[in-house]
Amino acid sequence: MDKVINGDCLIELSQFADESVDLIFADPPYWMRVEGVLKRPEGTDFQGCNDDWDNVFQSNEEYKHFTKQWLTECRRVLKKDGSIWVIGGMQCIYSIGAIMQDLGFWFINDVVWQKSNPTPNFLGTRLNNSHETLIWATKSAKSKYTFNYKTAKELNIDVVGYEKGERRQLGSIWKLPVCSGNERLKNINGEKLHSTQKPEQLLYRVIAISSKPGDIVLDPFGGTLTTAAMSKKLGRNYIMIEQNREYIQYGLERLEKIIYEDTKIAKAEYDIKPKKVSFQEMIQLGYFYEHENFYLKNTLFSAQLLKNGKLSYLNHEMDMHSLAAKLKQVKSERVNGFNFWEVERNGKRISINIIREKFRAEHP
Repeated sequence: MDKVINGDCLIELSQFADESVDLIFADPPYWMRVEGVLKRPEGTDFQGCNDDWDNVFQSNEEYKHFTKQWLTECRRVLKKDGSIWVIGGMQCIYSIGAIMQDLGFWFINDVVWQKSNPTPNFLGTRLNNSHETLIWATKSAKSKYTFNYKTAKELNIDVVGYEKGERRQLGSIWKLPVCSGNERLKNINGEKLHSTQKPEQLLYRVIAISSKPGDIVLDPFGGTLTTAAMSKKLGRNYIMIEQNREYIQYGLERLEKIIYEDTKIAKAEYDIKPKKVSFQEMIQLGYFYEHENFYLKNTLFSAQLLKNGKLSYLNHEMDMHSLAAKLKQVKSERVNGFNFWEVERNGKRISINIIREKFRAEHP
């Protein structure tokens, strides 16, 4: 675990055991196919991604062949309940997506990374290129992949327009800045080291919501080891493959400074399912009382609690979820009785869920 391998991903991946990694993040060559010179508005040349590793392909067929090779290996080494994220620009992401589906990957989401600080337009000849696309997929439609749903909601609390402290479902458009400032690695001459270095925030989010502590995260195009850095920060194991020694050298220097952060996000605590609680046990220990009244919130309906944990209403015995659904005239699968029934304590009505949480705290 926690390896950085200097080598060609196709050769190195062939050495991996079948179904040996939990999560894959892949940032493959985009093959930008940019012709001519792009000018910034002030007249200077924009280099973009002109690295050798992005210009080795002679045709679309050659690029697709390479893509199919590395994706085939990734699918082989991915665990049956693992998942893979692949990022790309407009030049490549559609080819990659089609090949993934041909190979049997099952798409969960496509995510748009909206860049909050994109490179400005070039003399106004086209729209500002302000996003990249990520594909999130599993090995098959039957994969029971990790998705830390509540963790994702916690990572979504700073969205403009939400009430303070409000948690809402994370959507598929992520507005994050491109890598810049001190985060951008530079070589000995002060030039940016890697043209497409991804921001730490992006990898932090991907790893936090789609893996568990101790999982193995693979990046077959490791670059400057951002995936390794965020895996280490979140308490995941990592395996990086990168063929450029200079990227590895600077990436390792950054990696040494990263420490694990013992947070609820890192531990995915928000998504740990609480212990199941038996009503009979809570009755036996005096948290609820046999024959006490249960009141349906914001209605005049009430029922009596029985020793077996069910409710008696008009001489009919039902579980509290089904009875709440019946009285509210909604489908039973939509109703969690703990959110709808109240009991009296000290002259006031309180939710039975509060009592259940008190029981859980006192009887872990």
